[in-house]
Amino acid sequence: MRILSVLFFFVLFISCNRTTVVQLHTNAAVYLYEDVAYLASDELEGRSTGSRGEQLAADYIIKRFKEMGVAPRGDNGGYIQSFKAKDREAGNPHSKAMLSEDGKIVGKNVIGFIDHGAPTTVVLGAHYDHLGMGDFGSLHVGDPAIHNGADDNASGVAAVLALAERLKNTATNNNYLFILFSGEERGLWGSNFFTKNPSINLEKTNYMFNFDMVGRLNDTRTLAINGTGTSPTWDSEITKANKAHDFKIVKSESGLGPSDHSSFYLNDIPAIHFFTGQHEDYHKPSDDTHKVNFKGLEEIVRYSLRLIEQLDDDGKLEFTKTKDETVATPDFKVTLGVMPDYLYDGQGMRIDGVKEGRPAFEADMMAGDVVIQIGDLKVTDMMSYMKALGAFDPGQTVDVVIKRNGKEIMKKVTF
Repeated sequence: MRILSVLFFFVLFISCNRTTVVQLHTNAAVYLYEDVAYLASDELEGRSTGSRGEQLAADYIIKRFKEMGVAPRGDNGGYIQSFKAKDREAGNPHSKAMLSEDGKIVGKNVIGFIDHGAPTTVVLGAHYDHLGMGDFGSLHVGDPAIHNGADDNASGVAAVLALAERLKNTATNNNYLFILFSGEERGLWGSNFFTKNPSINLEKTNYMFNFDMVGRLNDTRTLAINGTGTSPTWDSEITKANKAHDFKIVKSESGLGPSDHSSFYLNDIPAIHFFTGQHEDYHKPSDDTHKVNFKGLEEIVRYSLRLIEQLDDDGKLEFTKTKDETVATPDFKVTLGVMPDYLYDGQGMRIDGVKEGRPAFEADMMAGDVVIQIGDLKVTDMMSYMKALGAFDPGQTVDVVIKRNGKEIMKKVTF
């Protein structure tokens, strides 16, 4: 099985780009591909929380941990940490979650540990669940279909497994906890449960890396790192590590965001989130393995390892609170119906995709447009965009100013 997949990997990459294989560390590249390909296969039916497919994914991760000699750190000396959560999709006929006797979903975090006998532990995490046949959060329109989640988040799982392989014999001034979370898509269930029921001493946790959607490094080599304000150490070390890679790094200071690093930040742990951006396949059945940039994924792993090695002699990182941007976010009743470009660092909010039949679509807005004003309200970034939306009600028609190819255009939008 492994030999066949290795051969397939080389045939695939040589046929696409002969130089790619030469540039990759062979073993790392093969395992990254193999891990993503299995986790995002139809056999796992989209890895919905509590489903048979998620259990198969957990079994696979455990097998990989055992192959690498990574010790268990879950319940009762095993790799699994189980938890129960209320099923908000109980009425969804497409949900394949297996419920407990009290009607709750049983999620399973998968946890491995490398013990270097160090006083502090670094947590490296990624969620391994996804949307099944179209659970809560799907953007698919049409008949139920398997959401394979290759980028979201088989790519992050593969990155964590690759780091587990490398950290057995390097950067030994920290221990390493590798945790693959269940239930992230349903509201950070697994990471929230773990931080309330940790299998290590959280007070001795040094910092946390979260890998969520790291499989689509684009031609501009843009890598978002969120949570850089959670320690004064991050900025200089991130820049130093990048000298060998030349990523275009877009940083966000806030420790809060829609992924599992938030659970650690809320427990006063410096935490950053690696992210290569949203795309048109986000939360759709089309998020498949062949669209993953494996060369880029392997480079992100090497960059992360470099950053870990740099921090190895720094002792326990200082934690700092960041501006809680979610507090200032209004409850808005309208939407343009667009997918924002979260990697955009210019003035305004750049559109990455437009949903058919929604207000922006009806106003002939398109991917690449930059929203700079809604009504009388200026839009300079994502926060001001959301604040502007909060000022309007359904049925209102407003002028929206966009930039397209350097020119300002006014569009009439009815919410």
